[in-house]
Amino acid sequence: MSRVALVTGGSRGIGEAISRALQAAGYSVAATYAGNDEKAAAFTAATGIKTYKWNVADYEASAAGIAQVEADLGPVEIVVANAGITRDAAFHKMTPDMWNDVVATNLTGVFNTVHPVWPGMRERGFGRVIVISSINGQKGQMGQVNYAATKAGDLGIVKSLAQEGARKGITANAICPGYIGTEMVRAIPEKVLNEVIIPQIPAGRLGEPEEIARCVTFLASDDSGFINGSTISANGAQFVV
Repeated sequence: MSRVALVTGGSRGIGEAISRALQAAGYSVAATYAGNDEKAAAFTAATGIKTYKWNVADYEASAAGIAQVEADLGPVEIVVANAGITRDAAFHKMTPDMWNDVVATNLTGVFNTVHPVWPGMRERGFGRVIVISSINGQKGQMGQVNYAATKAGDLGIVKSLAQEGARKGITANAICPGYIGTEMVRAIPEKVLNEVIIPQIPAGRLGEPEEIARCVTFLASDDSGFINGSTISANGAQFVV
């Protein structure tokens, strides 16, 4: 029986690439989404990967959703906390709601996703927790105090979980993507992409979602068992730690 992998925000963008890659690697994949029913249905039709709708900012909804995934597919052994939102504004224009919404999804959402499956991982002596953070959690970003704070906080979660889970066969690692060629990024005006964004990237190009997915597939595997509490920077050398 194949291991079960749960990918939050797994039907679009980087999450879609991760879901597809894990499926190709032999995992039974469940993908969550928050609101786009049409896209989720198209994703399931194209891949056969079942989608589940809940808001990761809601603990009870997350716990109930994960319980349904486990009833359908079996115990979740790989968690990819990918779901995230932005509410960008200069700090002096940022509202409490903009701050709270991003914290609830990007930071608390990781807790809400991992916490319900953690006891089972401990009991079985195996688990993989993979958090999709961001280059902006490493270096900060103008107009994204809220987003950068949550993505930096995600790295703290990973480092702490790694220490707690290591003796139970659980690893926790993070991936920090730079600018990736998702639908959202490619919607940026071409002039801005070519004259502002890409010149910041020594590789001279955007990353591809599949490149992040390959990092996830490795971290989910048995081969990665001694890699724990680490951060993989996948940014084309834009920011070197």
